[in-house]
Amino acid sequence: RKAISAPGAVSVGPYSHAVESGDLFYLSGQTPLDPSSGRLVEGDISAQAEQCFKNLFSVLSAAGLTPEEVIKVNVYLVDMQDFAAMNAVYSRQFSAPYPARTTIGVAALPLGASIEIEMFARRG
Repeated sequence: RKAISAPGAVSVGPYSHAVESGDLFYLSGQTPLDPSSGRLVEGDISAQAEQCFKNLFSVLSAAGLTPEEVIKVNVYLVDMQDFAAMNAVYSRQFSAPYPARTTIGVAALPLGASIEIEMFARRG
């Protein structure tokens, strides 16, 4: 396995930002951490979702990939009442045909985040 590190993403544990396996890339979940401060961004779920995507797209870029190569996205929300706002941000990140997606409600996330997003991509 080949690890990918991105300057625009933060790790809060012993894991790689992404791992390349052949043509497939497995991106670790990103919470809404501001890479310059290492703290969660302030604001509502929309601001937090946007930061998650900034972090993930930084990892994609470090791997030489674009959002068009994302094939699956998993979204974890602490409050499913945030689904519509998250979905509005999500819809601006990709173009049709959209990646497959799963959204799961969870009890808690690292550092008190309200959202975490992970992606899977395929080169080419």
